[in-house]
Amino acid sequence: MVSVPEKKNPKKYAFPIALFLNLLYYIFVHYCVRRSFVKLVSVVVPCYNEEEVLPLFYPEIIKVTDEMKKKYSDLEFEFLFIDDGSKDKTLLEFHKLAEKDSRVRYISFSRNFGKESGIYAGLENSKGDFVVVMDADLQHPPSFLPKMYEYVKDGEYDCATTRRVSRKGESKVRSWFARKFYKIMNKISDTEIVDGAQDFRFMSRQMVNAVLSMSEYNRFSKGIFSWVGFKVKYIEYENVERAAGTTAWSFWGLFKYSLEGIMAFSTAPLVISSLLGLISCIIAFIMIVVIIIKKLAFGDPVQGFPTIMCAIFFIGGLQLFCTGILGQYLSKTYLETKNRPKYIMRENEKIYRERLEKQKNKD
Repeated sequence: MVSVPEKKNPKKYAFPIALFLNLLYYIFVHYCVRRSFVKLVSVVVPCYNEEEVLPLFYPEIIKVTDEMKKKYSDLEFEFLFIDDGSKDKTLLEFHKLAEKDSRVRYISFSRNFGKESGIYAGLENSKGDFVVVMDADLQHPPSFLPKMYEYVKDGEYDCATTRRVSRKGESKVRSWFARKFYKIMNKISDTEIVDGAQDFRFMSRQMVNAVLSMSEYNRFSKGIFSWVGFKVKYIEYENVERAAGTTAWSFWGLFKYSLEGIMAFSTAPLVISSLLGLISCIIAFIMIVVIIIKKLAFGDPVQGFPTIMCAIFFIGGLQLFCTGILGQYLSKTYLETKNRPKYIMRENEKIYRERLEKQKNKD
């Protein structure tokens, strides 16, 4: 008896094939087409001993960014925290945030390298089409982000930043020195730094790449942001006091930071030292002429010891002052030639998760 082969029913496979094709279409649209139109914003937050303010900052930034995502459906956010060798529990706060939010990334330094290194590390490791730099103490209000994005989203501006019009909460001495710094800096430097300009910035990727191209070791971000140029929108606001904790910036720290800025963006101190040297030579020459005239014309005896000591102290002090200025510039050049890294990473969220996995496997 000959067996008749069973006829295959093509309709039997129609539904699985259609389902498979729909799945492929969904993957293509949502992971290929949609992602090509999504704009990623990287929020960079340098931190040093900020365990008290992080629980306040995170809910606030999430609230604002979620509202922005509702308004702009093509926006996505990542949050990149930088631990600048904190001595408190800042790193533990990063662990908590990274565990509950996959968008949170962090870098922890091997020691304290300074805020400038923190900003550089954040910019260097950011992935976004736009990058926000802000402090965690809420003195840079997250509520400003939607307004800042409005200026940069269509390329009208390359950067939106804030400018303090008051110094509420600061001592009068500190405020006076800050105003004088900006005034002096703008007189002796070709790079104009706007008085009250903040590091709180919403920048395009093009501007971020330009900032990163300036790979100098001794960094002064306010000057660098101004030097690279681009079209910048300044938003004025009243100074806001810290939400919690205390500032890590002492008066002496700010003074040294201002000197860094002057050395980085001006050669005026070298010019001043040269002028002082010239003036001292002229004064010394005039003194010699006066002594000779008094001796020849009037027969006045020359006061030996006091005259010599005054001349020695005057010229010696001037030489030391000028040598010190020259030494500062040479030391900066020396550090640049060493080509040391601007920061050393001890841990990030990937290393932390790998360590947790190893501990689980051991247990």
